[in-house]
Amino acid sequence: MSFVNKGERISRFVEELEGPGANTHAAAIADHPCYRAFFRCWNEQRYYEAHDVLEHLWLRTDSDDSRYFKGLIQAAGAFVHLQKNFEHPMHAKHSRRLAPAVRLFRLAEENLAPFAPTRHAFDVSGFLALLEKFRSAVSVAEPKHNPWSPSNAPQLHLG
Repeated sequence: MSFVNKGERISRFVEELEGPGANTHAAAIADHPCYRAFFRCWNEQRYYEAHDVLEHLWLRTDSDDSRYFKGLIQAAGAFVHLQKNFEHPMHAKHSRRLAPAVRLFRLAEENLAPFAPTRHAFDVSGFLALLEKFRSAVSVAEPKHNPWSPSNAPQLHLG
C-alpha cells in the first residue's frame, strides 16, 4: 500500500484540472496552475479544494504574494463555512459555522485590501466588495441568516 502526501495529492489534482504538463514554474502568477485552479474550483463551488490548491502555492511563497494568497484562502474558507451551514443547517457542527465565516471574511478583507484594485489579473476591489456584501448579510443572531446558496454562489474571473 503506498501513501501519497498532501503535496503530491494536490499536484495531481491540479494536473487533472489544468492538464498534463501544467507549468508549475510559470513566471506570471496569473498563469500558475495552482492559481488558475483556485478560480476554477471556486466557480465550481468547491471551496475546500480551492483553499487546498492555493495553499499549495502559498506555502512555497516568500514574497508579498504570501499575504494575498492567504486572503484568498481565508475567503474560500469563509465560503466553506457558508456552504456547509446551508447544506446542513440543523447539524450540531455545521449549524454553528456562521460566526467563523464572519471572522474569516474579516481576515480575508484585511489581507486583501493592500492589493486593491487588481493583483495578478484579478479584480481585488470587486472581490472585497463581494466579501463585504456576504459578511454583512450573515446574521449569527436569532434568526440566523446565511446569504449563500448554490443559485447565488459568486463566480470569479481572471482579467
